[in-house]
Amino acid sequence: MDIKQPQQQLSLAKSSRQRCNEWIFRDVPSDITIEVSGGTFALHKFPLVSRSGRIRKLVAEHRDSDISRVELLNLPGGAESFELAAKFCYGINFEITSANVAQLCCVSDYLEMTEEFSKDNLGSRAEEYIDSIVCKNLEMCVEVLQQCENLLPLADELKIVSRCIDAIASKACAEQIASSFSRLEYSSSGRLHMNRQAKCEGDWWIEDLSVLQVDLYQRVMTAMKCRGVRPESIGASLMNYAQKELTKKSSLWNPSNQTKVDLVAGSNGQEQHVVETIVSLLPVEKLAVPINFLFGLLRSAVMLDCSVGCRLDLERRIGSQLEIAALDDLLIPSFRHAGDTLFDVDTVHRILVNFSQQDDSEDDMDDASVFESDSPHSPSQTALYKVAKLVDNYLAEIAPDANLKLSKFMVIAETLPAHARTVHDGLYRAIDIYLKAHQNLSDSDKKKLCKLIDFQKLSQEAGAHAAQNERLPLQSMVQVLYFEQLRLRNTLCCSYADEEHKPVHHSWRISSGALSAAMSPRDNYASLRRENRELKLELARLRMRLNDLEKEHVCMKRDMERSHSRKFMSSFSRKIGKLSFFGHSSSRGSSSPSKHSYRTDSKVIERTCASTD
Repeated sequence: MDIKQPQQQLSLAKSSRQRCNEWIFRDVPSDITIEVSGGTFALHKFPLVSRSGRIRKLVAEHRDSDISRVELLNLPGGAESFELAAKFCYGINFEITSANVAQLCCVSDYLEMTEEFSKDNLGSRAEEYIDSIVCKNLEMCVEVLQQCENLLPLADELKIVSRCIDAIASKACAEQIASSFSRLEYSSSGRLHMNRQAKCEGDWWIEDLSVLQVDLYQRVMTAMKCRGVRPESIGASLMNYAQKELTKKSSLWNPSNQTKVDLVAGSNGQEQHVVETIVSLLPVEKLAVPINFLFGLLRSAVMLDCSVGCRLDLERRIGSQLEIAALDDLLIPSFRHAGDTLFDVDTVHRILVNFSQQDDSEDDMDDASVFESDSPHSPSQTALYKVAKLVDNYLAEIAPDANLKLSKFMVIAETLPAHARTVHDGLYRAIDIYLKAHQNLSDSDKKKLCKLIDFQKLSQEAGAHAAQNERLPLQSMVQVLYFEQLRLRNTLCCSYADEEHKPVHHSWRISSGALSAAMSPRDNYASLRRENRELKLELARLRMRLNDLEKEHVCMKRDMERSHSRKFMSSFSRKIGKLSFFGHSSSRGSSSPSKHSYRTDSKVIERTCASTD
């Protein structure tokens, strides 16, 4: 870059010298030479002094030495701008346009070409063009702002930038109002309403603003917000601007790109500034921008190591509408060292905390607001169900990661409240995948992990799978068998019409996911010590009934050999009436195990419980 700059200055000086020879007086010798940004102009003092106060002062200060060479340092716009100002001093006609009016305003201020030294001077001509022509046309305002990017801060001091920004905001707001009126129409009932299907033509300026530098773009968007431009239009403009600025780094929007680390190392901070600026401009209204756009910004903010406030703002916005997110959105790559997890689990955890905190705030609201499903302050129960399903799918996706620690896996699973999951099939599937991928887990860690599952909320298919799952700890398998037995007992009890009026207490605990979810978490989880003892007793009773069944089977085979078919059938029916796998007696309405079974097998039950301990 440093090698090319002197070459550009030499070529600029040569071209300016050639252009100067075309319009300068050839019959009058030059008496002053002006140097500007490497370019030299052989001119005459009189035309310059008559229009420029700055040159007049320089010549007056060196009147005794008869100055013949002047260097103008830091002249805005360089040699090109000075050439236009010199032409104006010589009376050479040229056209003022939106492409050069900002330069003319700045160079006229630098050379002091004001009304004080000459009537209708260059400064007043340029100012008049801005006020009467540029500020009435949005495209021209954008073009002038582009020119001002290289003329700051002088263009800002002369209020060129502020006038153009105000004009853009006013024009955009007026365009939207006009577009809204054009979409008004009368319904069949004679009422005036807005036609939502009609295309909105008031946002054509979005593409024009995307050419601005980020700081000027930020000022334009802020002015539009103050003027009342629709949040949807602001969001559409931000998306368009981000697409143009950030897709230059393709990995910002493509997590699978393998060159992301190299891009971060070579980044000069411009992309980071763009992301932080766009986040600061996001509308406060929900759904003003799609949630996948928010996730794209968050992915970029993590990769570019943006400020903590920027990332927390995005996480808060995403958490407030997490129920409409997709699984792919949550899969944010981890941009840290190679030993870390594949996905950024910590960021997802913070998003879930933001979502859950909304749910916690529900208790502080009055009854009227709690039952409003569209309340912006807290998620509805439907939103909780959707997020719970999303989290379970996310856990299943990250579970095979060998570097994923148990603590991180569990903290994601425990973030949502207990009543968020009506069915635990998805959580069981994720835990099973984690156990399969991390076979070196200790028994205590397995027990800790499986405590997350409420086996009462497993479906019949998931319960059958868990009962045969050797990866689960023994205690969990016993719980599954116990609840499956209760489920089967409830089904059998309900099949007897004469026992429908009898309450079956255990069935309330396993009836359905929705019923279990309606119970309080304290009632759902019994003491582990008491539950273990109940399981041990129930297993002992099952073993004794199994022995009774085997004895009856031997007796039935013996009777079959000794009796005729009719006698055998009557004996078989009597024995079946006496036999009940779950302890039901043949008497009407009985639902408890037989007293004889308890009396004769009490010692065996005690021995079984002792052995299980």
